Amino acid sequence: MNNAQRALAVLNYQPYDRMPVVHFGYWKETLEKWVREGHLPKDENGKFNEKQAWATAGSKLGFDFEWFPTLLPNASLDPGFEDKIVQTFPDGSTHVRNSEGVIILQSPDAISIPAEIDHLLKDRASWEEHYKPRLQWSAKRVVRRPDLVADAASKGDGPQGFHCGSLIGKIRDIMGLVGLSYAMADDEELVDEIIQTFADLCLQNVKAVLASGQHFDYAHFWEDICFKNGPLVNPAMFAEKIGPHYKRITDELNRHGIHIVSLDCDGLIDDLLPTWLANGVNTMFPIEVGTWNANIKPWREKYGKEIRGVGGMNKNVFALDRAAIDAEIERLKPLIALGGYIPCPDHRIPPTAHWDLVRYYCDKMRA
Repeated sequence: MNNAQRALAVLNYQPYDRMPVVHFGYWKETLEKWVREGHLPKDENGKFNEKQAWATAGSKLGFDFEWFPTLLPNASLDPGFEDKIVQTFPDGSTHVRNSEGVIILQSPDAISIPAEIDHLLKDRASWEEHYKPRLQWSAKRVVRRPDLVADAASKGDGPQGFHCGSLIGKIRDIMGLVGLSYAMADDEELVDEIIQTFADLCLQNVKAVLASGQHFDYAHFWEDICFKNGPLVNPAMFAEKIGPHYKRITDELNRHGIHIVSLDCDGLIDDLLPTWLANGVNTMFPIEVGTWNANIKPWREKYGKEIRGVGGMNKNVFALDRAAIDAEIERLKPLIALGGYIPCPDHRIPPTAHWDLVRYYCDKMRA
């Protein structure tokens, strides 16, 4: 079996020869450290090259592939706003208007997600002038980019997926959580129109991809609409307003033989799972260990074999020792035995990870 066949067999509860060893990428700082330590090569000019290091790391460590959609249609603003510095401060930090019209704080040496200061999308006037025209569909949104195809080839022969977009997470990005919350109370009709516009754009992209005749094994959504204590939106609102749009898209996917539909949502997602499962989204990726120790077992007990998962491996053990790796693999074994589940470090591998321990994990998982 190749790795695509293995992954699909696992997720479809079919026999397989061994569990594929999967990852979800690395922090830039992790790759820089591994280059400094000599585990990964510098480029031809003797400098760090993130793209080259990323492409090399997986095979050297012993991973089979990265869970990575190979086609990413543009389901957001087109064109985006031009990045623009709107204010500079004595400490070197700046307020920058980014491609989504959001004012963010950029600080020297900061590596975390930047703080949001303000949002251009506040009301119907700003929606009509700045955003709605940038969210119209055209065929150029679905051009198959050679660079992404090459990237996918470097990430291993895993299943081929494509990105369906985002139905609410991207709206939260653009409006901000506070802005979206107020808009739901002040102008629900506007929020409904924004959701409809994004959903229609995502569906048009999906139809165009499926009509192209290209082969895909799975489809994927991104949302990031939860945090450590639960959803950032009301689950009842989510079920009513977002659920039917997932169904429109997954019905189209199913008609074309794509039945594995994964979704990336950070945080404690339990209250949104019923909506996803009822509307054709059946594979959670990643499964964040987090402070709440998420794993697939309680979901399987509640929802049965319809729910599948990729993730749930505690990447923090890469900073410890071999005994911690062994203990983590033992914890994963009964979850693997449930079927429909592929372990994967639950997010990008951080700079605390030791190269030799990540290799040890891959060797043990492959044994």
